[in-house]
Amino acid sequence: MSIKEIYNNIIATKIINEIDGNISNFTTDTRKVKENSCYIGIVGENNDGNDFYMEAFKNGAILVILDKYIEKEEDINYLKENNKSIIIVKDAIKSLGNLAKYKRSIFKNDVIAITGSAGKTSTKDIVYSVLKEKYKTHKTIGNKNNHIGLPLTILNMNEEADILVLEMGMNHFKEISYLTNIAKPNIAIITNIGTAHIGNLGSQENILKAKLEILEGLDSNGYLIINNDNELLHKWYLENKDNYKIITIGIDNESDYTAKKIDCNPNDCEFRCLNELYKIPIGGKHFIYNALMGIAVGKKYNESYQEISTGIMNFELSSNRMNIINRESNITIIDDSYNANYDSMSYAIKYLSGLNGRRIAVLGSMLELGKYSEELHQKIGNEVYEEGIDLLITIGEEAKYINIAAIKKGFNKNLAYHYENIDEAIRFLKDNIKSDDKILIKASNSMNFKKIVDALN
Repeated sequence: MSIKEIYNNIIATKIINEIDGNISNFTTDTRKVKENSCYIGIVGENNDGNDFYMEAFKNGAILVILDKYIEKEEDINYLKENNKSIIIVKDAIKSLGNLAKYKRSIFKNDVIAITGSAGKTSTKDIVYSVLKEKYKTHKTIGNKNNHIGLPLTILNMNEEADILVLEMGMNHFKEISYLTNIAKPNIAIITNIGTAHIGNLGSQENILKAKLEILEGLDSNGYLIINNDNELLHKWYLENKDNYKIITIGIDNESDYTAKKIDCNPNDCEFRCLNELYKIPIGGKHFIYNALMGIAVGKKYNESYQEISTGIMNFELSSNRMNIINRESNITIIDDSYNANYDSMSYAIKYLSGLNGRRIAVLGSMLELGKYSEELHQKIGNEVYEEGIDLLITIGEEAKYINIAAIKKGFNKNLAYHYENIDEAIRFLKDNIKSDDKILIKASNSMNFKKIVDALN
C-alpha cells in the first residue's frame, strides 16, 4: 500500500512531514518492524505503544500512526532528515480498522471468514491447507482474530492472493459485527455454538446471536457453512434455510456434506463423504467436522478430490493446539495449552481417553464462564471419570471444581491432585511421569500452561 493511499484513507488530526513511498508491512509490535514498515501505536495491557514510535523508526519504520503524541522540535528534524512521517489520529485502533476496510475494498478476490465457540483455528488451518493446493491463499496467523489481529492480517496480505482465510473471535456482542464489516466475506463459516464467553453473553442463545453477526458483512451472493449437528445451529437452519444460501456439514444429521463409515484411532481418522475417502492426520472425531468444512469449501471452489484430500492430509495445526510432542521413553505430551472452553476441553479429554498407556490430564481453569463456571468445570470432572482418565492434575481456583466433581463421580481420590500454582504441578509431574505416559495439558491461555509444556519437553 502506498503512503499516499494511507494519507487519503485515514482521518488524521495532523500529519507531520508528508512523504512518498510504499509500506512493506503493518505492525503494532516494534520487534516485528521491517524496512519500510508502518507502525501503529496502540495502548496495551502493560504498555502504551505510542511511547515506542522512535524505536519503531530506528528498526526501519518510515511511517507511524499514533493517537497520543506531544510534538517535539527534535522529532520534526529527525523526520525531515530521515524521510519519515507521523500521522496523528484520534483513535489508532479505529484507524487500523479503516485502513483494513480500504484494503479489503480494493481486493477483488474472495474472503472466507470463520467463527464459532470452538474449532475456529483448526478449521481455518484445514480450509487454508485445502485451498492452497490450487490457489494462492493467505490466512490469519495463529489466532490473530480480534479487532487488531484481523485488520493487520488484511493489511499484510499478499496482494497477489486468490483467497484470504480469516478467523474471527469475540467476547461480547458487536465484536463480530465490527470484524465482518471490515472483512466483507464471500463465505462465512460457523463451526459450532458452545459455552465459550458465556459469562459475558449470558446464554448459548446469546452466543448464537453474537456469532450470527457474521452475516452482516456477508456478500449478498455469499454462502454460510454451518455445523448441522450443533443443536442451536441445526434449529436456526431449519428456521432460516430459505433466507440464506446455507451449506450444512454433519455426522449425525444428514447434511450436504455428511461423514460416514468413520474409523478413528489416536493418530488419524478416516471417513467417507459423498462416496469419497478422506483421511485426517490426527485422531479425534471433532476434527472430522473441521475436515468437512474444508471439503465444503474446496468443492465450492471447484477443487478436485485429489486436491481436497491432499490438503486435508497435509494440514498443520497452529502452535499450542493439539500439538503432539513425543519425548524419550515413549512419553507423549499433547500441548493444547493455548485456550480452553467446555467444548474444546471435552474434545481433548475424549482424544486422550483413546490413547494407550497411562493417560494423565493436566487441566486448568476455563475463564469467562461467569455464573456457569462451577457447573461447567464440574461437567468436565464428570467426563474425566467417564472417559477413564488414569491421573488427574488440576491447577487454579476454578479448576478445583473439576477435581471435586471427578472424585464425587467415582474417580480415585488418590489419583486426583489439585495445585494452586503451576510450579507445584511441574515438580509433581517431573517426579512422577514415566515411560508410556500420555499427558494432556490444557487451560485458558492466561493460565500460562505453556510453561508446563516447556518444563516437560
